[in-house]
Amino acid sequence: MLEIFTQAVQTLAGNSGFIAIFEDPRQLVMILVSFVLMYLAIGRGFEPLLLLPIAFGMFLTNIPNANLYHSLIFINETGHIDWELLASTGGLLDYLYLGVKLGIYPPLIFLGVGCMTDFGPLIANPKSFLMGAAAQLGIFLAFVGALLVGFTPAEAGSIGIIGGADGPTAIFTTTQLAPHLLGSIAIAAYSYMALVPIIQPPIMKLLTTKKARAVRMEQLRPVSKTEKIIFPIMVTVVVSFLVPDTTPLIGMLMLGNLFKESGVTDRLCKTAQNELMNIVTIFLGVTVGATANGANFLTPSTLLIVVMGLCAFAFGTAGGTLLGDLMYVLSGGKINPLIGSAGVSAVPMAARVSQKVGQSENPSNFLLMHAMGPNVAGVIGSAVAAGVLLAVLPHA
Repeated sequence: MLEIFTQAVQTLAGNSGFIAIFEDPRQLVMILVSFVLMYLAIGRGFEPLLLLPIAFGMFLTNIPNANLYHSLIFINETGHIDWELLASTGGLLDYLYLGVKLGIYPPLIFLGVGCMTDFGPLIANPKSFLMGAAAQLGIFLAFVGALLVGFTPAEAGSIGIIGGADGPTAIFTTTQLAPHLLGSIAIAAYSYMALVPIIQPPIMKLLTTKKARAVRMEQLRPVSKTEKIIFPIMVTVVVSFLVPDTTPLIGMLMLGNLFKESGVTDRLCKTAQNELMNIVTIFLGVTVGATANGANFLTPSTLLIVVMGLCAFAFGTAGGTLLGDLMYVLSGGKINPLIGSAGVSAVPMAARVSQKVGQSENPSNFLLMHAMGPNVAGVIGSAVAAGVLLAVLPHA
């Protein structure tokens, strides 16, 4: 009896994570990193709805012997899901990760975003499309930069998309181009989205004059219900025909917006932007965090990705702001260039930053609705940029 008890204790001790954690210290490092991210989400309020699930997923995947996630099922020589290995050894997070690998979760997030987005400012001021397009400059500059430092074209495309400041788009693109970089890219993308109020203002002030920042813009024209109904249909037709690879994202974004603007699908709209989006956000965040295990995350390439992602986001902000400067000149000083910085896809945070910086120069300035035009144009622009990259780059 004593021998059986002793053997049971030894087996339990051998399987204990407290002992196994020292076999690979990288797991302990990643657990500490996950605690830092949890603090940023809870204590500092940095994108908590996604950063907290990502951080906890990172924590779970690095617990020794928990066997919740197995990267070999999804990242292997064939480049496809190993269904036999999934059936024999799959853990909870492996099954939930199928929604990421199969490209299900990001479009569903876009469906919810569409239900919450008002395209009225963009329709009222179509010139906003240009600012949203200019803010994608960072994506392509970072793509070239990543190639120059040794990343493959597919990896460079995934890194560049961080510049769009759109987490679901970055995840959707990376799962198809470079799934082994998903953890690093997703965490970088959402971290920079959370840091928009810190990163953007210095760039905006550097590239604009005090006089331009104080410009008060005229009120936008009213947009009819008919225009708001036609808009998502026309955007889907134009963008999807031009760049078919972006149809899953654009299609779901515009379907959600059509739910909102049609006025006849209130129940569907409320479900998509609340219950469905909340559920998908949990699954997406936890499973993306699960890809950030010590072996994959603690590499020199991760540091490069973080640096290149910051450059992509900074150049995206600069691109939108510089076009805003040009439009300020061409309009005879009627357009405040600060709204161009909102061309990145961080909705509505980037638009709020434009409002805050503009109001600091002129307390009577109200740029929020004007900035929402480039902001929602940036959502479309980043999806189009992702579609272009998916069309021209080799998939994993």
